[in-house]
Amino acid sequence: MAFKNPQTDSFHWLVDMLETVEVGLVVLDLDFRVQAWNGFMENHSGITSSQINDRVLFEVFPDIPEGWLTRKVDAVAMLNTRAFTSWEQRPYLFKFRNTRPITGTEEYMFQNLTISPLSGPTGEVDRVCLLVYDVTEFASSKRALERANDKLATLSITDRLTGLLNRGAWENLVDAEYERFRRYGQSATLVMFDIDHFKKVNDTHGHLAGDEVIRHTAQVTLSNIRQTDSAGRYGGEEFGVILPETDAEGARIICERIRTAIEESTVKTTTGDIRYTISVGISQLEEGPENYMQWLQKADEGLYEAKEGGRNRVVVV
Repeated sequence: MAFKNPQTDSFHWLVDMLETVEVGLVVLDLDFRVQAWNGFMENHSGITSSQINDRVLFEVFPDIPEGWLTRKVDAVAMLNTRAFTSWEQRPYLFKFRNTRPITGTEEYMFQNLTISPLSGPTGEVDRVCLLVYDVTEFASSKRALERANDKLATLSITDRLTGLLNRGAWENLVDAEYERFRRYGQSATLVMFDIDHFKKVNDTHGHLAGDEVIRHTAQVTLSNIRQTDSAGRYGGEEFGVILPETDAEGARIICERIRTAIEESTVKTTTGDIRYTISVGISQLEEGPENYMQWLQKADEGLYEAKEGGRNRVVVV
């Protein structure tokens, strides 16, 4: 008759659990030689326990950040306390490919890592245990949500037709530029312009063709201003540009470039080719305006003068 040894049974249960659990388990001595390597690690690395046993971890995985992991392990061993690192701090320790079909958009497995001290018979820490958790599904969902939120934030300030800033977002920048002038005295110039006879474009060619003209105007504007400048669609066929650290003459040169480029271009639509022009008003910020709205109004007065003066021109006020 055979007798069962409870301690032996418990040991086999423990080994079986460590081999099948969906968590990576790695035991290292303080020289970073691998002492244990469970089934999770075998499955995702393609390296068996017998192949890696007693080998230095960094020799097998040279892309592991040696300095970073060494500091972590040294602190765990010295303080005899656990350390934890999330995927947000470091996406992964082991560069395993993502094999989950649900999160197939992620190339690599995102991992959380726990490092625990292991004491020998003397009570001194002589090994550490790394627990590697696959958190790809959670990380992927969070990253997708963050991307969606970023996209919503961008859409909330963007004019859908042109890709320029919408009126609210652009006016906020005008206000900020005005306050910067009040505080630091840096020169800045505001530009307001619109498309001449735009109603005639819509009446003759239709609103879809009119949209093409508006988009073309935005593209020409963006291609002729600097990265530090801010263009927005103010409404309908009217646009605005903020030119920081620019005086009226510098703004006039930029605006003449935009005006000429538009005058010399042709917008091809399904209803025919469209040639058009713009009228531009420019206002350099000085001590006169008491708020950004008065600055806007002054640039708009320049636009009105350009219209009254025959259109297709730039007026500085």
